[in-house]
Amino acid sequence: MTADILSAINTLSRPLSEAVDNAQSSHQQAVLAGLRSNRVLLLDQLQTDSSFQEVRRLRDEVMTAAEWFSGDTEDTAWGFVQECLLLLLTLARHLSIELEVFRQSRAPSAAKLHTPEMAPPLPPDILSVTQQRTLRAALQSVVSLGLCPYLAPGVGVPLGRRSAFGAMVEKLVRGGAVSAGRCRLLITTNVLLQLTELSSLATLVFTQHLGDVMAALCQLGYQPHRAERGGSEEEETQELCAEERQSCREALRGLLGKVYQPIIIKELLILQGGSKQSGAVGSSRAALGSAPAWLRRLCGQLLSERLMQPSGVQAVVRAILEGGTGGESDWRKCDAVARILVACPQQSASADSYYRQVCPQILDLLHFRDKLTAQQFQRVATRAVLSMVQEKPSFAHQYLLTPLLAPLSCCTTVSDHTAVEEWELTQCVEDVYKVWVVGNSPSAPLLKALEEVLPVIFTLFCFTKQNVSHLRAPCQDTLLWYLSHTDTCVGLSVLRQLSGLQGQRIDAADFHFSPGSDGGARFISKESSSDDDALYEKLSEEQWRLECLMQLLVELKDSDLPGDFFLDLLRELTSWAAAADEVKTEEEELDVSTMTLLEVEQQLLGGAERQGQRLVLLQVLAVMVESLQHTVLLRKNTQVVDFIVSLIQRACVGLDQVTDPGLVNPVESQTLSMAMGLVATLLSGPQLGAEDYSSMSRLLPPLETLSQRHSDVVIQELASNLRTVIATHGAYWPENLTAAAQPSRNPETAAKTSSVPSSKKQKMQTAAYNSQTGPHSSPPDSNSPSNTRVRHQVSSVPAAARITAQGGGRNHGKTALCSSTKPLSDWLLKACDPDVPTRAFALRVLTQMMQDQNPEAVQAQDKVLTLFLENLEHEDSFIYLSAIQGLAALADSYPERILGRLLQDFQHGPSLPTSNKEHSLETRLKVGEVLMRASRAMGPQ
Repeated sequence: MTADILSAINTLSRPLSEAVDNAQSSHQQAVLAGLRSNRVLLLDQLQTDSSFQEVRRLRDEVMTAAEWFSGDTEDTAWGFVQECLLLLLTLARHLSIELEVFRQSRAPSAAKLHTPEMAPPLPPDILSVTQQRTLRAALQSVVSLGLCPYLAPGVGVPLGRRSAFGAMVEKLVRGGAVSAGRCRLLITTNVLLQLTELSSLATLVFTQHLGDVMAALCQLGYQPHRAERGGSEEEETQELCAEERQSCREALRGLLGKVYQPIIIKELLILQGGSKQSGAVGSSRAALGSAPAWLRRLCGQLLSERLMQPSGVQAVVRAILEGGTGGESDWRKCDAVARILVACPQQSASADSYYRQVCPQILDLLHFRDKLTAQQFQRVATRAVLSMVQEKPSFAHQYLLTPLLAPLSCCTTVSDHTAVEEWELTQCVEDVYKVWVVGNSPSAPLLKALEEVLPVIFTLFCFTKQNVSHLRAPCQDTLLWYLSHTDTCVGLSVLRQLSGLQGQRIDAADFHFSPGSDGGARFISKESSSDDDALYEKLSEEQWRLECLMQLLVELKDSDLPGDFFLDLLRELTSWAAAADEVKTEEEELDVSTMTLLEVEQQLLGGAERQGQRLVLLQVLAVMVESLQHTVLLRKNTQVVDFIVSLIQRACVGLDQVTDPGLVNPVESQTLSMAMGLVATLLSGPQLGAEDYSSMSRLLPPLETLSQRHSDVVIQELASNLRTVIATHGAYWPENLTAAAQPSRNPETAAKTSSVPSSKKQKMQTAAYNSQTGPHSSPPDSNSPSNTRVRHQVSSVPAAARITAQGGGRNHGKTALCSSTKPLSDWLLKACDPDVPTRAFALRVLTQMMQDQNPEAVQAQDKVLTLFLENLEHEDSFIYLSAIQGLAALADSYPERILGRLLQDFQHGPSLPTSNKEHSLETRLKVGEVLMRASRAMGPQ
């Protein structure tokens, strides 16, 4: 019977090309002829073929019950649709009867006849692939001819936008009688809804035509009356009655409730942005307009209701993101969905009720395990949280941040329910990592919320460092993220709290972290222990926390926070030293006899607390110095200056305490000497600008104090000289600073230099300053790269060697360089010496020989030229600058010959066989410097 009904349906809905052979007719006429031919053929089969007798009987029963059927219609398309609807209802009635019989036959007594190995019998409503194909064709015909043409413009996707055949069918139906279009739309929609009462047929209807059915129900139930839109009296009579409209609304509500919600939301979004039936039909460039205002409002309301239902957020996200590949377009969709979730809809009763329902669902999006789904859902949730924190901070704190951080917050409060299970802690730490670290959008509310639970995260991090736990990495990354993005003053306060220098709320009393069964951690109550064990555990825990804190600071190698924290501790240590005398004086003047026992106890406890704070401070400083390299502690010159300021200020604090030089603490004396040497080293460093001198101006007051009040005359003089150099921005350079800047590199040289009479040293240093330029060179700019590089390289050479190598200037150069009686061959050998000062000095001597027209040097000028060119490629600035000066002197003496060779090397690269071709560009730039100096020396002529 089922096969016979489907055969009849196949006869009616077979391809039109099989029914029409007249190729000369138009497309519309051909379609009408095909529809008419298929219907006539079906009716003939039903009347003449005996195998269709039962089908005809059921069809007649259905036709009798169908009040909407009209057998004498002149509209060919609608007559065809009516026959399809009758056969579909006939099939639905037959399958329902067969299914009821099947269910009754599967009584408990009948079930005993089946063995476990037997496959269960198939219900009669299961259709084969061929039968499903036939039904799809019939449903497509019904929707195309009996539903879509009667939708209002902008409601649903018009046939003209789907295919060229759809555009032709659309014209075909509109060209006929459409006065009863609303009634026909209602009839078709009701029949399709009757079909969906059977599960097997509902699957076929909803998978292909859900959007069309929803569009029809929206129009039938919610479209404003024509009278409201200015329609004619005849049109007003075509309106549906109130009962019919209410029935369509209830059907729409039922449909929205029983279909998979992401599909419903997707179809509502399509309806909300439905296209207008305007522009060239079938044209891909036709502009798509928006849906009618009433439909947009309706879809917005329905979408809001879907969103505020249980699991509504997940349904919205799935509707928009399902089928994505994780590409860039999907990430844009994620951000768009997040903005939708954050915006409170107008249909909501209140913003508070909306966020109270939606925010927990947003947090649930963070907990999916499927890889692609988890990435997309996490992106949506993270962006939604960050957007809410920016736009709705009060709701975000109440409904997002507080519930998200609740497990960590429980670890700071004492209650009967303080214990936190492993899964709660794991989920909380992972959520914090996803929102704060992966989201990476620092803002004041986010940083403040994280700061409240940061001690707990740090305690958990210390625990994971002692155990194997998957929580170690997210805890560490979260701590580093916070310390990298918070303000310096807040970061310093947090570091003081984590190191034990400030009061802290880390965990509830009598509770601690313990290993979990899945590699996480639990927060449970401690077991009772003796006082000695508790004290040992407390001390070892404090030491371990400091070590873990240092490991975090090591990871902050690109941040100034470790250095600022170190300097802050040094300043506090200086303040302790400054206040020591006052505390001691107060204790000596304290009259215990006039105090009560409570006051005496408070006084003693206050002293013990201060002493304990000082011990903690010293412990933190000691661990920092031991664990962190100087490149982490002092990254910038300003931090080095701050460090020196703290050392010198601490030295100034004790000046009034020591009057006899023999009683000076050797450790403090060495510390002060180191600080003074650091200042001298900074002043002799490269590229000191106005900003550097401005930062060092903070050294002026303590240096003045040392120069006036220190008991050691040498320290006084050195402090005074340092203060003078800083105040004059290096314009004046006293004689004893060169050795002071390099006490550890060559002690013997420093001692020798310091033993030279001051007048002689002054002359030597003046000569060294003047010898930086050749006799024909213009004075270099003090801020130029060449000059600063020379100063830097010179400062790295021992003082005596530097004075000897630099020799004298214009007035003293010849005496210093040519006083030796060594032959030219010795100087040529020394110009190849691997020792930098020796080679540089030999190059300067050869340069002076060429300037003095030394006969031996003039005769060997080719060798000298080759030697200068080879040293031009040396990486040390002291060497290649000497070679540049020598080449400039040669070009000045023999311009025709030397300039030609230099121009060739400048244009084509170095010509020596031993030249390094990889550095030819650098060598050409150096040759360009020689040419520039030579052209300046020759003058404008």
